[in-house]
Amino acid sequence: MFEVLENQTLAPSLHRLTVRAPLVAAARQPGQFVIVRKDEQGERIPLTIADADAGAGTIRLIVQAIGPSTQDIVATPAGGALRDVVGPLGKPTHLQKWGKVACVGGGVGTAVLYPLAKALAQRGNELYVIIGARSAPYVILADELAEFSKQVYVITEDGSLGRKGLVTAVLADMLSGTLPRPDAVFAVGPVPMMAAVAEQTRPHNIPTMVSLNPIMIDGTGMCGGCRVKIGGQTKFACVDGPEFDAHQVDFKGLANRLKMYQPRQDCRIGLGKEGR
Repeated sequence: MFEVLENQTLAPSLHRLTVRAPLVAAARQPGQFVIVRKDEQGERIPLTIADADAGAGTIRLIVQAIGPSTQDIVATPAGGALRDVVGPLGKPTHLQKWGKVACVGGGVGTAVLYPLAKALAQRGNELYVIIGARSAPYVILADELAEFSKQVYVITEDGSLGRKGLVTAVLADMLSGTLPRPDAVFAVGPVPMMAAVAEQTRPHNIPTMVSLNPIMIDGTGMCGGCRVKIGGQTKFACVDGPEFDAHQVDFKGLANRLKMYQPRQDCRIGLGKEGR
């Protein structure tokens, strides 16, 4: 069992859990993830390790409560426990000193972006972070990202905080030179957002990386549920990723695969507890 030491609400239906997992904390590198189960009947949920403290033996997970399994996880109070925390899994982020780096986070993708951005800053990169959300209550980690970023741009679709619009508008200003032009771009968020970022940077030949989170079950490449097309070749996000060259990703195929499971997910949510 893995004790939950802290459970904080960051935004509606979005929680940050501090979990005691000393072996994971000691081995974890930026970009890696764990698979979590609340109990023996729960689904296996892949979650990015948002931060880790090897000395304290703890990791931080940011969880959005969408279906019954994630609702069970975020309902775990401080002092409670999770049945399984397996990892670290996936390939670590490839880190180097690019120079100016634009880090783009959409919605909950900002949680995945945070450890990546922090590691890039530690390598001496100058970070310009763009985070977007539907409205002010859903903007997360802006202050935390500002601690190691040159500038943080906040975008909301309704204009309730920061600039009104989409993250791609700020990136367009950066690419045009109106704002500092990046030498590399990292983007995490909804598939349409990542696809749009890839198309923006493609004509400029700016290296662009995205972190993918397709349907995943075992996290070891055995089930094949997380397969994606990268440069025309089949890859598995759990073992070959989760980060890939955005200009090589088949985003249309990825979106279609995600839609395949939607009717089943809707059915499970309707039944509650996955039909148990």
